Amino acid sequence: MNTNWRRIILWALNAVGAFVGAWALAAPRSFYDAFPAPGLFGAWVGVDGPYNEHLVRDVGSLYLALFAAGVVAALMRRADASVAVGVAWLVFSVPHLIYHLGHLHEFEPIDAVAQSISLAAPIVLAIPLCLPPRRRTVIGGRTVTGGRTVTGGRTVTGGRTVTGERTVTGGGEAR
Repeated sequence: MNTNWRRIILWALNAVGAFVGAWALAAPRSFYDAFPAPGLFGAWVGVDGPYNEHLVRDVGSLYLALFAAGVVAALMRRADASVAVGVAWLVFSVPHLIYHLGHLHEFEPIDAVAQSISLAAPIVLAIPLCLPPRRRTVIGGRTVTGGRTVTGGRTVTGGRTVTGERTVTGGGEAR
């Protein structure tokens, strides 16, 4: 996957992290009573036990930490940074989804479906971030991708051998 797609995915995840994190941290009681959207869905947090300000603020801080790491990765434009953020989202989101799938009986059908989709979305977005970057080769100042065989320090392109190349991985440094 190229750097532009990685950045698009990072900014989508960043939007989730900023929205959830800022609301839970700044207004924990409102988050507990009304998340995800007052009047549009039922309260998803409030049905899962008594209000606990400490827990809600901690969840807000966790989402803001994911947001901050995602912003750094998006601005760095390096594949390795986006891989780390993707792994962090998966480590959080997979158990989060599993827990909530086991507690859907507490919700109206529309809320159960919407919650499942909204909790699966970060997983679907994070998986491609964990894929290795596409390898690129720089030949004489030109970047070419895919379909090349590198042997003994030489790149074979369409039956012709080119020397003096550098292999670049996903926006990182030349190797």
